[in-house]
Amino acid sequence: MRNGKGAIDATVGVRSHYAMPCGIPAIAVVCAYAALIGVAPAQRPSARPAPKPPATKPAARTAIRTEPRVPFAPGERLSYDISWSSSLTAGTAVMSVQDKKASYGSIAYYIVAEGQPTALLSKLYRLYYKADTLLDAFDLVPQRASIYSEEGKRHRFKITTFGAAAKSPTFEVRTDTVVRTPMRLSRDAQDPLAAIYALRARPLKAGDRMTMPITDSGRQYTIDVSVVGPEAVTCGLGTVTAWKLVPIARGAGPAAREIALWISDDSRRLPVKIRAEVAAGRFDFTLREAQSAPVAFRR
Repeated sequence: MRNGKGAIDATVGVRSHYAMPCGIPAIAVVCAYAALIGVAPAQRPSARPAPKPPATKPAARTAIRTEPRVPFAPGERLSYDISWSSSLTAGTAVMSVQDKKASYGSIAYYIVAEGQPTALLSKLYRLYYKADTLLDAFDLVPQRASIYSEEGKRHRFKITTFGAAAKSPTFEVRTDTVVRTPMRLSRDAQDPLAAIYALRARPLKAGDRMTMPITDSGRQYTIDVSVVGPEAVTCGLGTVTAWKLVPIARGAGPAAREIALWISDDSRRLPVKIRAEVAAGRFDFTLREAQSAPVAFRR
């Protein structure tokens, strides 16, 4: 399942995330991805063909697509400490922008997130989670996303292919067998990992309210997000001012009782903290270190 570098090429699909087998260690990393479900909607241009012009007029020129400015670039690497109920260090997580390349007839950022428990907890139960997404550089919506998980002897690989990369969206689960299911997705649907990066590119102000579709594990639900703040947040970078985003899922959303995401109010728009409240307690993902590629970005 894992190669020597612990990765799978993005064009084939990478690995990561979820489940809750063995108490605290599993829940800690599970919440990392559940908490990534706060994102602004990104609009995909209409796919309707342009009307054919009269024979006496020249054909219309193809519209030139423009990439929006974003506060991240290949080379960015964000490292997090995962704490349980503000005391026990349960694990670590890393989110990184690994590439920007041609993908499915467009250009996409290749983004990866990995999470695992501490070495001590790993001795009690083996866990490894890895998620990836191809985020379209023009629309800031995903083309394809995948999740790989190792929980003890159980390995699972889940792949979502969005409308931009296929005639129709599909959800695939690979274990000892392969099950592929067609899906109905909104054109602006986000996967949890792509969502947080799309949100970083969006202007925020106190009182903003957003509604957006999220797809996770083969189903789609709607998230309502409120923007609060700014607030002071202490992390590995010191004390930073950040916007607090509070997403609430309609209907059958994630299992977390409460989720919050803090995005720094500066040019880097860093996700400095993620919080997820579940039955086992509160889990905080606090930014420990940020290695950022130089980016020209104006809020």
